[in-house]
Amino acid sequence: MTDYAELSKKMVDILGLKTEPVAINLIKKGQAIPEGYTVSESPMRHCQSIMRARKGERIVVLAGKHACPVGASAMGMVPVPDKVKSGEFHYNMGMYETPDSAAKTLATRPALETGSIIATAVTPLSKATMAPDVVVVVAIPEQVFWIAPAAATFQKGGRVAVEMAAVQASCADSTVRPMTSGEMSISLGCFGCRKTSDIAPEEMLVGIPGTKLEKLVEVLEKLGSNAIPKSRIKA
Repeated sequence: MTDYAELSKKMVDILGLKTEPVAINLIKKGQAIPEGYTVSESPMRHCQSIMRARKGERIVVLAGKHACPVGASAMGMVPVPDKVKSGEFHYNMGMYETPDSAAKTLATRPALETGSIIATAVTPLSKATMAPDVVVVVAIPEQVFWIAPAAATFQKGGRVAVEMAAVQASCADSTVRPMTSGEMSISLGCFGCRKTSDIAPEEMLVGIPGTKLEKLVEVLEKLGSNAIPKSRIKA
């Protein structure tokens, strides 16, 4: 069995993370709710659950308890609300010049099939007891700088393509996109997570497909024995 505690420790130590990576599983229709998690009785946003999990909590949020229907709809738990689909919701937040520009963003976001997911389960990576669908790291830019080559360019070279929006950082960009694309996804954060969670102004998010976690840590170890410490010594 994969030693997730060891993988988490290596990531924290090599990168100098302030808090743990978070293992996320989207519980599909027909699957059992995993044991060992606290099932949230109060409404909670996906971003809020991630920020709590990085500090030690293990939380299941059922579809009906997801406080943000925008995020819940991206993750396939509820239909897209009409005001969100029309763009009115995000236009009224002041994030877009017109409802049409907001609607265009929502229409192009990564999303799972409505009704396919019944809950989210989040836990510190060190406490993961099942293979995560996605691992989300909340980090500062310098740390993300090292995750990017470990996930994408160290072995094959090339460039890293970043695709994101100024909305739905935790749900669509950091959870759904890595699941559907099979690639790392970088997000600067969004209005919702910055307003309702304790993410710091200087922090951002990276979503890593669970299937690529072990290889990523293997590369981080190589970087951590050479390039990373060299870069941190100021000339």
